[in-house]
Amino acid sequence: MSQKPWYHEGLPFTCTQCGDCCSGAPGYVWVVQEEIDGLAAKLGHTSDEFERLFVRKVGIRRSLKEYPDGDCLLLDPDTRKCTAYEARPRQCKTWPFWDSNLKTPETWARTCEVCPGSGQGKIHKLEAIEANRTQVKV
Repeated sequence: MSQKPWYHEGLPFTCTQCGDCCSGAPGYVWVVQEEIDGLAAKLGHTSDEFERLFVRKVGIRRSLKEYPDGDCLLLDPDTRKCTAYEARPRQCKTWPFWDSNLKTPETWARTCEVCPGSGQGKIHKLEAIEANRTQVKV
């Protein structure tokens, strides 16, 4: 008999599109070709153009580029909105339901402190959380 995760009754989250998860310390937003193609189409570029302008190689992987302050290049600096929100990568779509945020109630509480949409709004059921959690390991 497997033990249920601490969040088995669901967790509230509604994205406020504040841009906080797209900014801050430098890091990586990993992308695969399918995501690059979708982002390119959304922004009116060919995939090659998009990759040249917005993607960097990190070893054998690819990540979205950032401004020197750590903000994602897709984050509009004036509106603080993602310029490609509808086509955002899987890593962005699955936020905040990442393993690193779901380890304990305390890690979730820290997530809620830095993300105004976490802990607020729509209750996501366990099945949906798990579907997101297993897509990306962050």
